[in-house]
Amino acid sequence: MKVAYLFGSLNRGGAETLVLDVFKNASKASFEMIGIHRKGGAYQDEFYATGKKMIQCAPKRFCFVRYLLRLRRILLSEKVNIVHAQQSIDSVYTRLATIGTSIKIVTTFHGHSFAEAAWWFRKATYCANERILCVSEYQKRYFEQKWKLGGENKLEVVYNGIDFTKIDGVQCKVYGVKEGKSEEVRGKSGMKLAMVGNFVKGRSQIVVAQALNKLKIADCRLKIDFYFIGCRDDSEPERYDECVKYCEEKGLENVHFMGGRGDVPALLKQMDGFVYSTEHDTFGIAVIEAIAAGVPVVVNDWPVMKEVCGEENAGVRYFKTDDSDDAAAKIAALIVEIEESKKVAKGNAKIVRTKYSIEQHIENLEKIYKML
Repeated sequence: MKVAYLFGSLNRGGAETLVLDVFKNASKASFEMIGIHRKGGAYQDEFYATGKKMIQCAPKRFCFVRYLLRLRRILLSEKVNIVHAQQSIDSVYTRLATIGTSIKIVTTFHGHSFAEAAWWFRKATYCANERILCVSEYQKRYFEQKWKLGGENKLEVVYNGIDFTKIDGVQCKVYGVKEGKSEEVRGKSGMKLAMVGNFVKGRSQIVVAQALNKLKIADCRLKIDFYFIGCRDDSEPERYDECVKYCEEKGLENVHFMGGRGDVPALLKQMDGFVYSTEHDTFGIAVIEAIAAGVPVVVNDWPVMKEVCGEENAGVRYFKTDDSDDAAAKIAALIVEIEESKKVAKGNAKIVRTKYSIEQHIENLEKIYKML
């Protein structure tokens, strides 16, 4: 059985990171795999370095039909049995390109944005796929309600997988505060907390900044250095700018904006705590990576967070979504009870490492593929 993973680009993102980890652990799979991408990106060298066959198939301007024909030739010449798309549009492209063949199509939905598409495109996507994979039960229920599914249900849950060797094999060192720097940085207070996530729709770093300001006002003894790890997005730069401006106006000198980083696992291992705030989410890989690193977390009570992180304890604390007062209280509790938090966090790490390992993810994919 040969599976072709189809990408729009090879830029750094959750879907690309997930499949890259699958490619790096290809020896643990019983099926062959290749990658087909329209554009390059930051991950291109890493994908090609895995040794798995990678093919760029890019549509030229005004030549959409030629793109479909070339995609068809590639799939047939490579004797592909299943195409696993990472975007809904790619599943529709593939269905058009494989008319008259026995090639099966699977698509993973990594977010909610597809639900905003036109009704006819949603229907076309549903018809194009043999299976649609959701990354959580919460996401699956969302789309079942959106589609009003009754009889045939093509939706399956396959939790994201994480290659935890990336966390275990890194150097125990915190690297430069500013993007592009490499010098070691030591916090001013000894207590380090972080949030990982680009400044895009779905993340609410400003709520965390507001909570940090409340902690500063309420209790000067709660000294921490806080690191926002994530990029300023060109499509909505105001999210980043607003947060930076707020921290400057409030005099939050111990809040650092680190930009996009390639050393997140190394950073996580040096943190005393992890904070995450989201407006909507479907899984939360960054939170799971933090838990797997043995770091106690404070996360908002979005339904999917409770699903993937489990019951609240000293290692996982939930605050009310968009409530900076409650977030401040939970962060304070983590700091005050830091030793107990870290102790419980070690137990939490064992649980998520079993449930969300890349090996378990590959095994779950194999089950889906064999059903087709």
